[in-house]
Amino acid sequence: MHYLAEGLRLPTNGLDYTILAIYFVVVLGIGFAARASVKTSLDFFLSGRSLPAWVTGLAFVAANLGATEILGMAATGAQYGVAVVHWYWIGAIPAMVFLGLVMMPFYYRSKVRSVPEFLLQRFDKSAHLLSSILFAFAAILIAGVNLYALSIVVEALLGWPQWVAIVVAGFFVLIYITIGGLSSAIYNEVLQFFVILAALIPLTLLGLKRVGGWDGLTGSLEKSHGPDFLSAWGGTGIGDANPLGANWLTIILGLGFVLSFGYWTTNFAEVQRALSAKNLSAAKRTPLIAAFPKIFIVFAVMIPGLVAAVVVPQIGTPESDLTYNDAIPLLMQELLPNGVLGIAVTGLLAAFMAGMAANVSSFNTVFTTDIWARYVKKDRPDAYYLRFGRLITAIGVLASIGTAFIAASFSNIMSYLQTLFSFFNVPMFVVFIIGMFWKRASMKSGVWGLVAGTTAAMVNYFWIYKGGVIDIPTDQGANFVSAIVGFVAGAVVMVAVTLFTAPKPEAELAGLVYGTESPDTDEVPDEADSAWYRRPALLGWGAIVLAALCYLPYSL
Repeated sequence: MHYLAEGLRLPTNGLDYTILAIYFVVVLGIGFAARASVKTSLDFFLSGRSLPAWVTGLAFVAANLGATEILGMAATGAQYGVAVVHWYWIGAIPAMVFLGLVMMPFYYRSKVRSVPEFLLQRFDKSAHLLSSILFAFAAILIAGVNLYALSIVVEALLGWPQWVAIVVAGFFVLIYITIGGLSSAIYNEVLQFFVILAALIPLTLLGLKRVGGWDGLTGSLEKSHGPDFLSAWGGTGIGDANPLGANWLTIILGLGFVLSFGYWTTNFAEVQRALSAKNLSAAKRTPLIAAFPKIFIVFAVMIPGLVAAVVVPQIGTPESDLTYNDAIPLLMQELLPNGVLGIAVTGLLAAFMAGMAANVSSFNTVFTTDIWARYVKKDRPDAYYLRFGRLITAIGVLASIGTAFIAASFSNIMSYLQTLFSFFNVPMFVVFIIGMFWKRASMKSGVWGLVAGTTAAMVNYFWIYKGGVIDIPTDQGANFVSAIVGFVAGAVVMVAVTLFTAPKPEAELAGLVYGTESPDTDEVPDEADSAWYRRPALLGWGAIVLAALCYLPYSL
């Protein structure tokens, strides 16, 4: 298990603890204030679809500002260098724009409460149930990442035992979500967004000052790590070596398309925030509003990672007891005075709780509405599902405590998260994208696409990569390839199954396939049936060739 280094302790004092206590009081106050608005299960799970776009937009980006963004991206900067920008400018912004302009109308007009529920409308019960189970499992694993990251930071920085940190953090998240539902989580995420920035910006500026500004930083890193460490695309030619262990093709296809679109368009922890908007216009603007701060947040997480690589050149190596996850806490110890230190610790706790709350609130929605209400206890009064939603929230938090320790085997938790995304989000994305753009895709093709995509991604990671069948130099490079292989396998199987099974009746596809008229709108589709996206079989061979090309550099 990877703990933060034993000597990594912060000189916190009463001022820092006072700031931390005030924050927790405000968080709980927001939870109790939101309780008055929770009258029905729709209020609890989707805030009654009543929130303005600026609130859902900030909550959308704050829900992603968890362990992934803070510890994980700083760790990625310390390990791989400037290539971390790919996760933002290629691996987030285009997919967020696509979600807002193309996919949100499908989600919002269909009045679904969750992403898997859309698969029920487009395909059948088997695709819906499998996607619900996969998503619920993934949400708990990802919530556990945030709890684990929080616990090791609090243990090392404040001296609390790890189990105490896990229980206390889980307790606070449990209270404000259980009491106030999604509204409580979203309004707290808006607060957490500003607290996180208040923590990261001073850390970034003081870190640059410590290493002699940007010129001093780049000069030191070029000497110790080489010029490719400071270039997003340096050394990414086919067959070339680079810190990331991935070539331009796997970066663009694996991260920029498959992982990125798979995460941002099907991860209900994000989509749920847009679904809670007060109307379709607000829902479409939610990810677009979130995309603006996302463009610049990369600097606040990348630069501390680069600074850590200069301050402690041995970070993440066998010669040091510091893992890459230690980059942010290390700089907090080295640079921040009391008061600012309290804000930074508060910002870290806010980030982890935002990430955990996003995944727990999406878990309780999917488990209650997609699994329990549809397959276990049908047609119960709404009050019953509201009570059950609160109960399953508590169970989800307890399960997250258990899965927190799985993340302990990764010195870079970003690698662990990308592995989970390639297993769970990518197969769901391929089913969505083919179902939305190909009217002929049959009802049974959805479930088999999910099975094939998940299986192929796992086979690539655990057998081809971990088993050494093909030499892929890094976990991240392997994740990119796993994502591409999972996407191609899911697409090929969906096309094959469609050829031998019955399509969904065309009358039931209105508003569910791109270019078809939604039943609640007067819009007239102007796309021709011969459009390229209606013939995915034509693109199938090209996808297979591209997947093969991704393996080629590693087998030479």
